[in-house]
Order: sequence, then structure tokens, then C-alpha cells
Amino acid sequence: MDPATWQEQRRSFGAAAELYDRIRPSYPAAAIRWILGDAPLRVVDLGAGTGILTRQVVALGHDVIPVEPDAGMRARAVAIGRAPRPVGGTAEAIPLGDGSVDAVVVGQSYHWFDADRAHREVARVLRPGGVFGPVWNLRDEEVPWVAELSRHLYRAGGDTRRDARGDAKLQADPTFGPAFGPVERALFPHSTVHTRASLLDLVHSRSYYLAADATRRRSVDAAVSELLDNHPDLAGREEFELPYVTAAYRARKS
Repeated sequence: MDPATWQEQRRSFGAAAELYDRIRPSYPAAAIRWILGDAPLRVVDLGAGTGILTRQVVALGHDVIPVEPDAGMRARAVAIGRAPRPVGGTAEAIPLGDGSVDAVVVGQSYHWFDADRAHREVARVLRPGGVFGPVWNLRDEEVPWVAELSRHLYRAGGDTRRDARGDAKLQADPTFGPAFGPVERALFPHSTVHTRASLLDLVHSRSYYLAADATRRRSVDAAVSELLDNHPDLAGREEFELPYVTAAYRARKS
């Protein structure tokens, strides 16, 4: 992907903030607890978006500071409420003091970071022994129809699965840089219930779709519709489960 397209996709979410918040899945509470533990912490949610992960971390008893660069996503988080007001900032320039937080979590946005710069910033704001924990919801492509969905989207010129590539990159090179100890990874299966309309909405919330022209969007919609009409696990069903595997990582600042 060329840098201009990458930047366009990276900036595409704010205009679709309501859709994003409504249709994107939350995270298993067990994954959040695995990263943070049970004792109350001061936590940064970095790249917090509309606050999907923020609200869950708050519900588990933590003091959360959401940091999000996109004004549209921040506005949606404020409109929803149930969490602290997000502050403007990026992974590469976190607007907090040195050693000021116990943990930094990242939900579904780590793959948009400049990793080396972000790792240094995360280490800067963490106290010694603090934990850094990116987490992704990944479609479970061990399930045949889900794997076929990914193939359809790829052929239609759509899904580049930056989140899956980010997870694969960390699997291949599990490090957050010299300021952190060993990186651990754990997997948490879960699923969400969808209809035909909501699966299309989910696809419409992806960056490749948001940044696409009308022709490519029609191609993606046609590919999803073809799968829904013809795959034996989906055809004729009003509702179905979309399985995920949540990949969670954690490492402590040395």
C-alpha cells in the first residue's frame, strides 16, 4: 500500500464514528483482565476511538485517560458518555507526564502507529513496572465461511486486514523495544450475532471501504451479498454468529 493510501485510510474513521461505535465488537472482559489484572490502575487507552475499550476498562474499575487524535471519534465518545472525556493526542506524542500512569492499552489501533516512536512514548508515560497491552479482535478464519468472507473481500479490492497483519508482525517479532521486558500473548475466542444488514454495516466500517470510491464500494457489497446468498452456512438464515479470536499482548516496562 502506498503512503498516501495508508494515510487516507488512517484518517477515514471520524466521518463514520457513529457507525464504527455501533457495529464494531467489544472485547472479552477476560482479555482486559489478563492485561491489567484486577487491582484498580491509572490506564491510558491509546487511540481510543469512540471509547469502545475505554468504557469496558472503566466498568472494570480502572481510572482511564482516553487519548485519540481524530476529532470526530472524540466527539462520538463524548456524545455516548459513560467514560472520561477523551483528550487529543497520538501514540507518538502522548499528552501526559513522564511515569504518570500504571498501564497503557490499545484496542484495534496499534497497527496504525509508528511503532518505534510509539513504544518510546508509551515507555515514557509508564511508571517502572507498568504494563503495555495492545489487543485486537480478529475474525476467526478457521471457520470456513469467515475465511471465504476474507477471500471475497480481498478479491473485490477491499480488506487488507491491517489488524491481522499487525498481530502477525508481533507474533514474528514479539518486542516493544528495549524499554520493555518479554512480550506475552494470549487468545480469547468470542462471537457476535449478525444479520445480513449488520454484516454489511461491519464491512462498511472498515478503513478500506471508507476510503474507497463508489465503484470499489459496489464491488465489495456485491461480494458480501454473494457470500450471504450462496454459502451453505449462511444462505436463508436471518441471524448468524461471526466468530472472533481476540489476540491480547502484554509486557512490562523494565
